[in-house]
Amino acid sequence: MRLTLAAFALSLLCATPLAARTTGADPAIVAAVADTHRTAANRLRDKYRHPVETLSFFGVKPGQTVVEYSPGGGWYTEILAPLLHHKGRYVALAGATPKAQAGLTKLLAPGGTRYAGATAASIDTATGKSNVAPGSADVVLTFRNVHNLVFDGPDTAPRVFVAFFKMLKPGGTLGVVDHRLPERRDSKLEKSSGYLKRSTVVKLATAAGFRLAAESQVNANPKDRADYPNGVWTLPPTLEGGDKDRARYLAIGESDRMTLKFVKPR
Repeated sequence: MRLTLAAFALSLLCATPLAARTTGADPAIVAAVADTHRTAANRLRDKYRHPVETLSFFGVKPGQTVVEYSPGGGWYTEILAPLLHHKGRYVALAGATPKAQAGLTKLLAPGGTRYAGATAASIDTATGKSNVAPGSADVVLTFRNVHNLVFDGPDTAPRVFVAFFKMLKPGGTLGVVDHRLPERRDSKLEKSSGYLKRSTVVKLATAAGFRLAAESQVNANPKDRADYPNGVWTLPPTLEGGDKDRARYLAIGESDRMTLKFVKPR
């Protein structure tokens, strides 16, 4: 039944041409998102993650060098690696541990020629040292990862943001998407809920030398109250509570997310 519903939902998603829903977007990004090589499960989440609008907002172009920090299961890798492989370069960046680097190898291997030119890189979050060359990236992206850096201790996130700053070219962009905690809430929740205050992310970036250039509400979800028993993982896609209140959380959808564009001054 679940597979049947998923297939039906995907057919509805594909029934409306993607270009018609993203007027004015870069055709190369539209094509990468519409690529049928993307997994069906990932495509179903487009309505929550808005990849065309998000990448367009961050100014991603096919000829750029784009670093994605902690790509996880490769949701954006499926879009970015093919988008960049003709003229640009996709760099998957993760921790320097053997396990993390093996994960990147496993992530990139199935892409074949579609991922041609994509490479894996490392960063030691304990020191901030990375093998991404200084001043080599046009764009650094991180999707729903800053809260993990905050979990790791008070010094980790500042070190990693400084590393992002170093690897970018002057004028380069840092794009951040993360679960948004209302500013009025207790900051202690940032240590456990998976949600972060916008002010926290802005402070981390500006302390590293970035300037906040713009922000978008494309990934906002006003239905998300950010006050759940299992934090952000209560909501889809994780649904950590299992069947308990499942329909309620599915109706809310994925989390309310801030989408912030920072620039490294020239």
